[in-house]
Amino acid sequence: MKLGFGGAALGNLYRAVDDRSAVATLEAAWDAGIRFFDTAPYYGLGLSEQRIGAFLRGQARSDFVISTKVGRLLDPDAAAVGIAERHGFVSPLPFKVRFDYSYDGVMRSHEESLRRLGLDRIDVLLVHDIGVMTHGDAAPAHFRDLAESGYRALDELRAAGDVAMIGLGVNEWQVCADAMTIGTWDRFLLAGRYTLLEQEPLHAFLPACIDHGAQVILGGVFNSGILATGTRGRDRPHYNYEPAPDDVMARVAGIEAVCDAHGVSIACAALQFPAAHPAVDCVIPGLASPGEVLRAVDLAGRTIPTAFWADLVDAGLVDPAAPLPGGSA
Repeated sequence: MKLGFGGAALGNLYRAVDDRSAVATLEAAWDAGIRFFDTAPYYGLGLSEQRIGAFLRGQARSDFVISTKVGRLLDPDAAAVGIAERHGFVSPLPFKVRFDYSYDGVMRSHEESLRRLGLDRIDVLLVHDIGVMTHGDAAPAHFRDLAESGYRALDELRAAGDVAMIGLGVNEWQVCADAMTIGTWDRFLLAGRYTLLEQEPLHAFLPACIDHGAQVILGGVFNSGILATGTRGRDRPHYNYEPAPDDVMARVAGIEAVCDAHGVSIACAALQFPAAHPAVDCVIPGLASPGEVLRAVDLAGRTIPTAFWADLVDAGLVDPAAPLPGGSA
């Protein structure tokens, strides 16, 4: 399976990562052969882009692929200096977020990301969090901005060779399906929606991606943590960034029982399962330390018996239409 690097943790998502640890984490990923790195202005309000860009400038430009996002502009905010936490990021940079999915907003976001990264170009430029989960009732207006002008900016950047690919980076597949009606896209980064726990995109969205010619990058394959830890820890595990509800706990407990029967780690199964779909280009777990990098690489490379997957299907825990790993990563 193809493993990439999710850069939200290097923006200090939920916990601080010091600069030395961030560099060590990126070095471990590089040494492990990871060459796709995803970041965004939102992650640490510029911090993740700065850290990842500083590291990648030391590598040959042809040896890696970098993706970042548009839709949130960062404005200086003197009132934010010294604030310990904002938007879930600990000690972020002193900026405030302004949403802008228009032509001018996309162009400015692209230019500012180039400066923070310190790179000559961005390979994959994704529209960030444009759906209902982020914007609620304001989502139609933001999508209209994208359809009427923001997409044109993305298409121009691609046509000029300033970016190689364009797409969306979101937590809901429905807005990606809507986006396919307004233009041609290369990549959709979908977080948390096609996992060992939930496969709703399997029947309509993923086949539509294949027909459209867009490959899928999968984030959030542990569904905010519950598929990494299981249900048996001392604390209530998280699902969708909140404590897991009882029905999710019960479903994951069922998956754990099958894991126990076959001696399979639930985290290993969660990492490998979604990568088997032909629409999926790569999987990008969030990585915050060298240890997490090494664990992800180890999990991606373990062999899982085919009988394990068959038992999950027979137990009604995995959609029978889902492509399954072939017994080894």
